[in-house]
Amino acid sequence: MRKLQTVLVIVFLTHGVLAQIEQDKALHFLGGNLYGLAGAGIAKQISDGNRWWTFAGAIGGSALIGLGKEAVDSSQRPGGWDNDDLLATILGGATVGITIDVFTDHKKKRMKRRMDLALTKNLPEKQMKNRLDQFLDTGYLPSFTTLSMTYNP
Repeated sequence: MRKLQTVLVIVFLTHGVLAQIEQDKALHFLGGNLYGLAGAGIAKQISDGNRWWTFAGAIGGSALIGLGKEAVDSSQRPGGWDNDDLLATILGGATVGITIDVFTDHKKKRMKRRMDLALTKNLPEKQMKNRLDQFLDTGYLPSFTTLSMTYNP
C-alpha cells in the first residue's frame, strides 16, 4: 500500500511538468522505457535476477536504441543529432531500472540463499537435495527442530 501511495504522489506532482516538456522528448522517454524494459528483462534472465545487471540492462537497452535513433537522425538531415533526445531516452531506461529494483522482493532471494546454505552444510549430496526440496515445497521457514531431523524419502 505504501508503494502505491508513493507512485500516486509522484504522478500527481509530475502531472504539471508534462506541459513544459516537448512532445519529442516525451516520445524519446517512452521509447527508452520500452527498450529499457526489454534490456532489463534480458539481463535479468541471463544473470539469474542480479539487481545490478538488471539495472545495467535497462540502461544499456535504452542507450542502444537512443544511439541508434540519433545516428539515423544525423544521417537523414544535417544537425539531426540531439543530445537532449539521447538523454531523454536513457532517462527512460533508468526509470524502468529503478522501478524494477523497487518492486522486486530482494528479501525473499536473500532468505532462500541463507536457507540453502543452512540446509546444505555437512550433508551428503542426495540428502541435501531432498531436504532442500522438502522445505521449498512447504513454503515456510523451518524451525531448529526440523533442521536437525533427518529426512528419509
